[in-house]
Amino acid sequence: MSSPERPPVARLGAEPRPRLIVLAGATATGKTAMSLALAEALAGRGIPAEIISADSRQVYRGMDIGTAKARPVERARVPHHGLDLVDPDKPFSVADFTGYASGALDGIAERGVVAIMAGGTGFYLRAVARGLAVDELPWDPAVRAEVEASLATRGLPALVAELRSLAPTRAAAVDLRNPRRVVRAVEIARFRGDAPLPEPRGYGRPVLWLGLSVLSPVLHERIRARAGAQFDAGLVEETRGLIARYDANLPSFSGIGYAEALAVIEGRLSLEAAIAEDARRNVLFARRQGTWFRGEPDICWLDATEGLPLDEALAATLAYLGA
Repeated sequence: MSSPERPPVARLGAEPRPRLIVLAGATATGKTAMSLALAEALAGRGIPAEIISADSRQVYRGMDIGTAKARPVERARVPHHGLDLVDPDKPFSVADFTGYASGALDGIAERGVVAIMAGGTGFYLRAVARGLAVDELPWDPAVRAEVEASLATRGLPALVAELRSLAPTRAAAVDLRNPRRVVRAVEIARFRGDAPLPEPRGYGRPVLWLGLSVLSPVLHERIRARAGAQFDAGLVEETRGLIARYDANLPSFSGIGYAEALAVIEGRLSLEAAIAEDARRNVLFARRQGTWFRGEPDICWLDATEGLPLDEALAATLAYLGA
């Protein structure tokens, strides 16, 4: 099938790129807290830094509690990028993120500061820090329409089954509860099967990859505690306000936390059951993230089981910066 010319996608800007520290890890490992602590520790040594969020759900305006977005008081401490970029009814792809990151990194380079890109969306991190050629991935509006129609008529399970058949390796790395990601994965698989993604172009200068790891029993307990805390903080009320403005069937509302809050609103789950389901899905999500990040080379893993390993992160960062 021939593909029409794809709309141009912004690429990472010309040299020089700013120094970039990637902070990766599964959900609830402390990436937001670490990014703030590391940026402030660097500032204390006269090295200013700015944070780029690499989270595919934190791009949505109004979806704050359920995405564990940095609070306004935290954003006031260190400049943040990558938050509140689009409304929940707008699609947002990895190509959109790399285009956005291009501008953010250009500005950071002009200001002569360090970039800390923190998040659990591994594809976003890889696309920017390794220069993944996302604009070379197949794109065809007719195929996209076909896949979207298949989702509407056959449902998500049938689309997941198609993805597993066409591209089992890619299916293992995709959040199969997320319709938007499954649609895109099936779209690519219809062109490429299970062939590897295009070779990355590179970032343009060395990148420091730091990863936060937490022993599974502790991580699972953190996930359960966070789920309860988010509902206590008003996740149901936040969701109620969002669905008053947007269609509750939007893919953005299938995200962990919002789907469960919506089930409470619609009377399909009790509050206790919703919290348990939120935690269960996040545990599975953390496992998928772990699988993804184990496939990334050159990550310096730091144990965050007992708390933030700031001293080790700062030492690695200073060595990287030659400071």
